[in-house]
Amino acid sequence: MSKIAILIPTYNESSTIVELLRKLAEFRTSSQYEFDVLVIDDNSPDRTADTVDNLSLSWVFLLRRPGKGGLGAAYRAGFAHVLSNQSYTAFTTMDADGSHRVEDLPAMFAAMKPGRSIVLGTRWIEGGSVVNWPKSRQFLSRAGTRYAKFALGIQLNDLTGGFRIYSRELLESLKLSDMDATGYCFQIEMAMAADLAGAIATEVPITFVERINGVSKMSKAIVLEALTQTTRWGVARRLRPNADKLHYVK
Repeated sequence: MSKIAILIPTYNESSTIVELLRKLAEFRTSSQYEFDVLVIDDNSPDRTADTVDNLSLSWVFLLRRPGKGGLGAAYRAGFAHVLSNQSYTAFTTMDADGSHRVEDLPAMFAAMKPGRSIVLGTRWIEGGSVVNWPKSRQFLSRAGTRYAKFALGIQLNDLTGGFRIYSRELLESLKLSDMDATGYCFQIEMAMAADLAGAIATEVPITFVERINGVSKMSKAIVLEALTQTTRWGVARRLRPNADKLHYVK
């Protein structure tokens, strides 16, 4: 049976991480899938890491980082950490704020494929939805994915979403340390790298729930980074497709 590592990056999420881990604990007792959790904390001032430590859960591990380095850097550090454990065959990424529902994990786990593969929890397909998002935020997310699909030539419907499962075979085929996206465009970069690696992609509809507690990490700078990087990647894929693949795939 596959053993899964769930990676959860945190920065000032002490008000949300306990509830998420409680739900994961309930799911873990009834699930046919075996999984552990790695919380990757960027030295949160609200002592999120200490909150996790104090729960003393044997299946929850903590990676303390020295400071706030961005989502991409946190995930790359987390991947390096869990890939060293050969018992893990798949790696799930999800947010700490409750926007990614534990209730959607069974369908995503069931969609895993052997070999190089990626499962994407997708908001913008039939059966997917968002809760508590204003129309402006929905438009921004949909427009971001449409632009990324056009620029990169990748026919997936939620390139900016972060609720995913990567197979070990896929992650081990990528040059993760050469990636440089820091904000949410890390999700676009990983989808592009998976496409270049020839991964089987499966989209599973999810319900995305806007956070109630804590503060969103989204900012104008993050949006600008995503737009700039995606444009640069799109141009590179058209002008130097083979060089682009060599940059990401071993």
